[in-house]
Amino acid sequence: MKTIELDSQNFDSTLANTDLPVLVDFYGEGCGPCRMMAPVIDQIATERADRAVVTKLDAGAAYEIASRFGVTAVPTFMVFKKGQVVATARGAQSKTAIEALLDRAA
Repeated sequence: MKTIELDSQNFDSTLANTDLPVLVDFYGEGCGPCRMMAPVIDQIATERADRAVVTKLDAGAAYEIASRFGVTAVPTFMVFKKGQVVATARGAQSKTAIEALLDRAA
């Protein structure tokens, strides 16, 4: 399964329509660390397709959602369970660190 691209139209429904943990990668178009993280996030999406929903949200394009969750820098990674934030990390992370965020929500 590939990473799901979120926007202001599908954000809330995507989080509401699953019992799996949802990883949201808040990124920015011109962000170097965000581009560096993209293949890692895609790899996690593939490896955990049966255990998590892995998504990306352009924080600049969906500013109202980013501000709702207090995202002030990109990349920011948040794991949601039943619509609630259960884990957060800011800045570039190792694959192991992102997986640990998901494991906390499992």
